[in-house]
Amino acid sequence: MNWLRQRLNPVTMKRLRRFREMKRAYWSCRILVGLYLVSLAAPLLCNDKPLYVRFEGRSYFPVFTYYPDDAFTGSGKQTRPDYRALKRSEPFAAGRGNRMVFPPVPYGPLEVLHPDAIEVPQEVTVRFAPVPRVGRVNVDAELVVVRSAAAGFFFGVQNEALKGMSLSSAWKLPDVLHDAIRQRFANEAAPPVKQTVRSALDPSRRAEISLSTYRPRTRSPRSVRLTFRETGLDEAAEQKLVFRDAALPARTPPLWARCSEAQRQELLASARARFGRPVQHRQIVIDGAAYRLSFEKTDVRWPFRPVRGHWLGIDNAGRDVFARILYGLRTSMTFGLILVVVSMVLGTIIGSIQGYFAGLVDLTVQRLIEIWSALPFLYIMILLGSVYGRSFGLLLVVYGIFRWIGISYYMRAEFLRLRRLTFVEAAKCLGVPTHRIIFKHILPNALVPVITLFPFSLVGAIGSLAVLDYLGFGLPPPTPSWGELFAQAQQVRWAWWLVMYPFVALFVVILLGVFIGEGVRNAFDPRRYSRME
Repeated sequence: MNWLRQRLNPVTMKRLRRFREMKRAYWSCRILVGLYLVSLAAPLLCNDKPLYVRFEGRSYFPVFTYYPDDAFTGSGKQTRPDYRALKRSEPFAAGRGNRMVFPPVPYGPLEVLHPDAIEVPQEVTVRFAPVPRVGRVNVDAELVVVRSAAAGFFFGVQNEALKGMSLSSAWKLPDVLHDAIRQRFANEAAPPVKQTVRSALDPSRRAEISLSTYRPRTRSPRSVRLTFRETGLDEAAEQKLVFRDAALPARTPPLWARCSEAQRQELLASARARFGRPVQHRQIVIDGAAYRLSFEKTDVRWPFRPVRGHWLGIDNAGRDVFARILYGLRTSMTFGLILVVVSMVLGTIIGSIQGYFAGLVDLTVQRLIEIWSALPFLYIMILLGSVYGRSFGLLLVVYGIFRWIGISYYMRAEFLRLRRLTFVEAAKCLGVPTHRIIFKHILPNALVPVITLFPFSLVGAIGSLAVLDYLGFGLPPPTPSWGELFAQAQQVRWAWWLVMYPFVALFVVILLGVFIGEGVRNAFDPRRYSRME
């Protein structure tokens, strides 16, 4: 550290001290660098290949070296072995001293998991959900029932006894319903009406009475139909029966005792069948009340929610989301760093030439830059991707040849300002070569825009890669990518883990980058304390 301090000039040391004084930026830099280093070590932390294998007295390191299947099984196959199957095989288990050490997360970003490997509870839940009763009555202008269907429950009598009964004697109809019925008998157009009313016979009972839309006819109707729907069902009335095997569980809900023997046998048969295949929902009637039966079991299908061993869930191809996010961080950071360095080098060289030589050189290059910047980046990306195929290198090249333009403007302005200063004129008088003046004397004094823009350009490149992957024009599948997880989440919107965890990762990285950029900008600001007034 002392050696570094001796090599750096006082101005640079002052800027480093000012950067460290801004704790938010300093710790963001440490965290982001730490995350990137962890992502670079991803094969040692998250991999479906073991770190170390001891088999028949020999040591193997599959995470560093490729070994064919023939090296372990003698099968003659040169394909990659299934190390988990090898660990479970009889020769490996029987051999004394054989062992296999996997990384802390034994899943790779490209590994497609088998549904049987997911630990889920093997149980079937039968739910009894009460179904609200629905009935219909037709009344005349005096509100006397002339016809009914399944409405006896709402009047406390058998359905056959409803004819001739007055509606007002059983239910307290509000004025809204009276007016709606009157409009229909008057053959006037009327909108649909839905009201919750209280029973005149039992004040604790309520029902929803509705009238459909009415359009005028050639003559007035003789009767008006009202639909009754039971309300106020207690959600706690829902009961469930949990099967953990084919046998009847020890604890059964009260509804089970009220079922007939035939209903019980049918229910047991359906529950046993649900262990192997889906079973359709059905409806049964118990003591005159209807219940909807649903047979629920956790089936492993991709994508799958977070479970033990896969804490961030599984994507729609059966791959571990945590592994995809970790390797996606490495890809995004590497892509961003390479892209920003390349684009800044290009922009610095071209902007330096423009600013130093000025005149005709500056004018010509500036017109060429304006023409080049008018080209549609996305169309060129689509065209080259369709011709050469999507790849990491192609994406870097296409992005790099467009991204340098912005930094060239800053460097051009800095060189135009510095080329007339005294130390540049003195170097020219001493006969210093042009390239030495540009890169030795002017450039070190013009690097402030490059350094301050570096963190912001980095997070911009990471965000751009995620957007391209989301649109399908980025890295080729099955490369781990945050944008590709966002695209999966759009296809299966109920899989919240496919959008939540990649979003958190992208948000954290961008936030850390912005904090770092803010700290660098303040460190290079010549005014220690400034504010806008």
